[in-house]
Amino acid sequence: MSTTTTTTTTDTYKIAVIGAGGKMGMRVSDNLVKTEHTVFYSENSPAGQERVRAAGRDLTESPEAVRDADIVVLAVPDLALGPVTADLVPQLKPGAIVLTLDPAAAYAGLLTTRDDVIQAVAHPCHPSIFLQRTTPEEYADTFGGIAAPQDAIAAIESDDPAKRAIVEATVRAIYAPVIDVHWVTVKQLAQLEPTLVETIACMVGALLKEALDEAVNTMGVHEAAARSILLGHTQVALANGLRGDNPFSDACLIAMDYGREAIIKDDWKRVFRDDELDKNLARMLHLDKIER
Repeated sequence: MSTTTTTTTTDTYKIAVIGAGGKMGMRVSDNLVKTEHTVFYSENSPAGQERVRAAGRDLTESPEAVRDADIVVLAVPDLALGPVTADLVPQLKPGAIVLTLDPAAAYAGLLTTRDDVIQAVAHPCHPSIFLQRTTPEEYADTFGGIAAPQDAIAAIESDDPAKRAIVEATVRAIYAPVIDVHWVTVKQLAQLEPTLVETIACMVGALLKEALDEAVNTMGVHEAAARSILLGHTQVALANGLRGDNPFSDACLIAMDYGREAIIKDDWKRVFRDDELDKNLARMLHLDKIER
């Protein structure tokens, strides 16, 4: 399953946000409050409760928040999803949807499930580096969910189009403004996040920062000069490599080959194997291993 939708819906739903005072909880709540959906905000920590109240939102105890919810958004850390679902899933009405914002725990089988409760996962793509931004607010929104449009990836373990419509409406609301919603399986979403974007892309981003520090601290290059040439060439590298905007020069290709030989392991693509994904997720979730 891999489809993209750009449709919108005018239907409204009852949505419960669990962990509404956390980092992602505040982000999704800031967007949900702008919709016509009936939203209940639940938060256990005193600091989080204060943030919810400071934002002008009423707090609801979790059992009451989820009781009649069409969809429950679990905006809690991965490590908390096991005990949170163990507590809340038995309290949900039949046909309710549990939406997690990261696929790790769902794919690892750590969530409490029920045959009559539907599991779904959604994750933001974040605004593309190639997004045509037109306002200062869009330029400032590198994470998404505020001003810069982004895509989202979603998975649902149901063939019911009505349930999928609820998930899509919620995804479009919590990650707004959303361009497309791309539908995949839970496993495929886990292969994208973490393998493609965290294991590889985020690691490369951190490596670029380490390389910048090395140029400044070891080679003695002025930081402004090193940063300027790195940021500009990073854009060229991504535009050429991902979109084919311009061909790399012959000399650059030779330097790229040297870099690959010196830095990249020959078998690096093994990270896409199922067993490597399991090991990666087990480390992320602090498990000895993932049972299959």
